[in-house]
Amino acid sequence: MLTSQLIVTSYPAVNLFDKAGFALQLMEDYDIQHLPIVSDEKFRGLISKDDLLDADEAAPIALLEEQWIKASVHANDHFLQALKQASALDLSLIPVINEQSELQGVISRVELLHAAEKFTGAEEPGGLIVMEMEKRNFSFGEMSRLVETNDAYITQLNTYIDSSTGLLQITMKVNKSEISDIVATFQRYEYTVKHYFGEESYQNELKENYDLLMTYLKM
Repeated sequence: MLTSQLIVTSYPAVNLFDKAGFALQLMEDYDIQHLPIVSDEKFRGLISKDDLLDADEAAPIALLEEQWIKASVHANDHFLQALKQASALDLSLIPVINEQSELQGVISRVELLHAAEKFTGAEEPGGLIVMEMEKRNFSFGEMSRLVETNDAYITQLNTYIDSSTGLLQITMKVNKSEISDIVATFQRYEYTVKHYFGEESYQNELKENYDLLMTYLKM
């Protein structure tokens, strides 16, 4: 998913001669914490609400250049680049520019969250399994094969290195909500399953058996 697919053009920008008070009012009107700054149609930077609150309301944006945030992405960048910058700098929006540094629009934090939801498959039904292992032991092919032996398949897989242990953390989403059999298969092959989230059929069966036992005892 490219940033060009997420661009919103309804947010305002300010120029070098706009006053701090005017920019603050725009932020209130649009419920944002940052505004892009343009000069001669070129993107120059972002100004934050916190920096504007510390400034004289009559001060032009140009006088606050030392506080400008130099953050932007290009229209053909992957949306994860925008997500990375917005997260690292705690931005309420990220400007999108073209090859001539002209402002094309912005991507709001909300749009980035929606994009991340689609990218990770969070909106799709299914179960989640979290495992950890040495990086050298990771084999997507084997993990996929073990899932498929339970008449399921992997719909999403994300990995990262846990800095505290050095182990590879794997979060896997499968297309089935009842995943107890899949979890059991991984454990049988000595995979370390840390967490799993789904609707486990064996829990329902245990409850049914318990209810039958209670009925029997009351007879």
